[in-house]
Amino acid sequence: MPLSTRHPATEVAHTGRAVWLESPEAYARGYPAMWRLTSRRGREAWAYLPLVTGGKVQGVWLAAFGAPRVFSATDRALLRTAAALLTSALERSRTGAAELALSRGLRSSMGAAAGGVRKGLTVANRYVPTGGGLMVGGDWYDVIQLPGGKIACVVGDVQGHDVHAAGLMSQLRTAVHAYAAEGHGPDAILARTSRFLAALDEDRFATCLYVEADPATGVLMLARAGHPHPVLRLPDGTCLIKHVRGGLPLGLLGGANDYPVDLVELDPGEILMLCTDGLIENGGDDMFTGWVRLRDALTEADPGDLEGMADRLLATVETPDPEVAPAHGGDDIALLLLRRDAHPEQGTGAIPERRLVLTLRQDRPEGLAEARAELRLLLHDWARQDQVDTAVLLTSELLGNVLVHTDQSAALAARLLGHAGTRHLRVEVTDQGDELPHQQAPGELASSGRGLILLDLLASAWGVRPEPEGKTVWFELNESEDDDTPEEKTEEELLENW
Repeated sequence: MPLSTRHPATEVAHTGRAVWLESPEAYARGYPAMWRLTSRRGREAWAYLPLVTGGKVQGVWLAAFGAPRVFSATDRALLRTAAALLTSALERSRTGAAELALSRGLRSSMGAAAGGVRKGLTVANRYVPTGGGLMVGGDWYDVIQLPGGKIACVVGDVQGHDVHAAGLMSQLRTAVHAYAAEGHGPDAILARTSRFLAALDEDRFATCLYVEADPATGVLMLARAGHPHPVLRLPDGTCLIKHVRGGLPLGLLGGANDYPVDLVELDPGEILMLCTDGLIENGGDDMFTGWVRLRDALTEADPGDLEGMADRLLATVETPDPEVAPAHGGDDIALLLLRRDAHPEQGTGAIPERRLVLTLRQDRPEGLAEARAELRLLLHDWARQDQVDTAVLLTSELLGNVLVHTDQSAALAARLLGHAGTRHLRVEVTDQGDELPHQQAPGELASSGRGLILLDLLASAWGVRPEPEGKTVWFELNESEDDDTPEEKTEEELLENW
């Protein structure tokens, strides 16, 4: 019926005041035109109460009784309380519908950043929202087509899991997309986005990992804002956490943050995984145990089926032991897998090879520990653990010498070639310093000068190679099931040989 009809409900809708009808006679006197319809329902008393939100009547609730009733003050208070609860439920329902529509739109827009092959690079993506009812939360991923045939892969995480976080996520994603389209580099994009978020909301921050990829060369430029490090899967299944220099999360300190850029060259067959912490710290895992779980899944997955690999990674979260933790830890998950495809002319019978390339800068000495960790992961299945320790020790010596005795950065290149049991490791450390290392005979109390002695004692071979700018110090180790440690030499013999 139209609101102009003479009816108890329309009166409540117009005035916002409840109507109490305690008997059929009261109803017939007040609303004679409607009584002939109402009398057929066999009710004897009626209470019509407004449902008010934001100062406006959103609806009218009817409570009908089978016998005449005198509505006491207690009755009326109870019914008004029930009406207030119904109002809250109605408001939550409408808000939930609006949030669901918003999240569906946001998720659909993320889905538009489709994966697939992009001239030598294959991308797979997944998004799993929190269990709170929304189809999208504060996490996001994006794949952006850049000028010159390059692409950008972005993964981010806004603090919180509510609709406000989802709204901020959408704005940040748009800002990153816009800055990337303008042609800015990864560092400038994150710096601008950080200031943008600080201007929007001082109470929220976000983490982000931005990767600019050149499909023609496999060169990646990475910038990180408080986000988990990416993971590199080598063609033989070995997985490395690629430590990337980073700045503070977006939006902190007024947004005035600096984000250094690291370079990584992705070889054919290698896969880079970008994800939010929901994939790692979920199902009862902390950062370490979550990494072990993902490492095992990455190693065992078929590298030729990137979509299957993404599904396998999510399956490790969605089916944990129910006695240990719930199936979903309540945090959103965003996942991107980026694979550089092998050239068609490459044969399948090539000798297996692994490579590790990184740069250690003077202003970031903590990178020495990260280099040791990545080298150990590179040698995770080396036959003899003592040789792994030797490789890590010698690499630390070479990198530490650059940090201590020069003002240059150190470039580390490690290459593992061959089949298990008979592999060959070569490690090179290059810097731009002009001074070549000199062999010394340090005394017992000397604090330095033993680096080359260790190389001569422990390495299968080593040497120093002058470069057009600087020098390279290298060593080699050969894997063997037998103890093939070089013959020990006395200090007198070493000095005599020198």
